Amino acid sequence: MPRRVLGRAVGVVAAMAVAPAVAPLAGTALAHSAASGTLSFSGDAGEPISGGQSYEYTAGAVQMFDVQGSADGNSLTVATDVDQGTLWRLIVAAPDGQKLTEGTTYTGTKQWPDAQPEDPELVFSGTDNGTEKWCNTASGSFTIEHIAFGPYGYIRELDATFEQYCNGSTVPLRGAVHAVMPEPPVELAMEMNVDPEGRVDVPEGKITVGGSVTCNKPASVSLTGQVFQIQKKGTPGASYQTTVTCTPGAPVPWSVSLASQEPGTSFQPGTATMRSRARADDRDYPVTVDTGQQESRVTLSKD
Repeated sequence: MPRRVLGRAVGVVAAMAVAPAVAPLAGTALAHSAASGTLSFSGDAGEPISGGQSYEYTAGAVQMFDVQGSADGNSLTVATDVDQGTLWRLIVAAPDGQKLTEGTTYTGTKQWPDAQPEDPELVFSGTDNGTEKWCNTASGSFTIEHIAFGPYGYIRELDATFEQYCNGSTVPLRGAVHAVMPEPPVELAMEMNVDPEGRVDVPEGKITVGGSVTCNKPASVSLTGQVFQIQKKGTPGASYQTTVTCTPGAPVPWSVSLASQEPGTSFQPGTATMRSRARADDRDYPVTVDTGQQESRVTLSKD
């Protein structure tokens, strides 16, 4: 997670009292609810976040217990919403360019904007019964006791401890998080096919061409391309863009109707060339699946 994103995340934490739903951060897999897990933390008297109290929350017994990792494995966020007005966020990051590593203790953590690229980061903040609890400055350490990754930084399992000194306090907050996540979602796989046959309306010259898309999970597929036909007296051509809602289980048909965009030309029965491309964002991971441009010959028959 880039430092600028962590900086925005701190701002989000500060605003949680009025906006408890946190949007996915850039460059991260979507957050998923833990199958099981606990978040616990405590501090002695004088510690600003805990107020000298002990807290423990269990997945399934709170409204939300989500874990979200960055695509490069550099950082993660644990979000726990207990009830209206009580919620907590833990964000940890290795130094830039490094992946969070099992068995590693990251010392000398800093908080944005003080953290430099070589510094690990730790932010633990929240809202307790409507009272915001967050640090203007913070230092500390965290240990990744165990971590297992899935695709694109998906966190499968996590055991970590952390220690934070808030706003110059000499009294630490100490906490631990344990989480086991559901099996990661499958990565989006998609194919696009172009029908070898099309129709042309004579004499208007308007054509209808299409094909189908297949996918292994729901996706909104953007289809773009061009059709042109080399004739003795010119080269009619047209571009298209359309969107198809792809659902798994069977090919989903698509079609477009086009007229030549080249002045003084129109499509005629015969062979045309069709260049097509399909793109879709994976709803679970920060990746766009792209078929690349495919070139096909299409036979246009009189409608």
